[in-house]
Amino acid sequence: MAYIDFISALHRRTQRDYVGRVNEYSKAEASAIARKFGREYWDGDRKFGYGGYFYDGRWRSVADALAKHYGLKAGDTVLDVGCGKAFLLYDLTQAVPGLAVQGIDISQYGIENAKEEVRPFLRPADAGELPFEDHSFDLVISINTLHNLECRRLDRALREIERVGRKHKYLVVESFRNEAEKVNLLYWQLTCRSFFSPEDWDWWFKQTGYTGDHSFIFFE
Repeated sequence: MAYIDFISALHRRTQRDYVGRVNEYSKAEASAIARKFGREYWDGDRKFGYGGYFYDGRWRSVADALAKHYGLKAGDTVLDVGCGKAFLLYDLTQAVPGLAVQGIDISQYGIENAKEEVRPFLRPADAGELPFEDHSFDLVISINTLHNLECRRLDRALREIERVGRKHKYLVVESFRNEAEKVNLLYWQLTCRSFFSPEDWDWWFKQTGYTGDHSFIFFE
């Protein structure tokens, strides 16, 4: 298991007003709306989520890095747990022609509005009950998803990712290294349920037997 950062450069491109986030609108109400993971979360006002999540190629650099690091080739199988609109999965198919991809997400809206080219390979499902056989995928990824789960569901999801992975696994979750980053995370997040330091995330990986790679998103 290794710490490999494919995401931070993309994460830092977004400017965030942490104090404004909690002052402009009821944070409790915004979170309640966001956690439905419907249209408001993906394509509604920014205070409820992405503020419009459309394909612009931003994930291609991540796809290229994943493909190179894990040596992906035509015929390999990849699963994205929490694929959303599946922009990263689409970019992976462009980076590695012939790659076989599948994605799951609890958001029906996300799947229905996913990148058209990969939409046939997506299905609604819970991360804690992956509808696949053991050791089905050469690479299982989960980007900015697992921190949205309560502890009991997080435990199941980590075990499920380990179960269905045949070779490589890679996940990214939100975390904090100090009190300032913890406050920023609390101010900014809308859907996070698991707030853990890197050390506590490492505990979860060991507790559940997760052997894949990982990285963290920090709100600096």
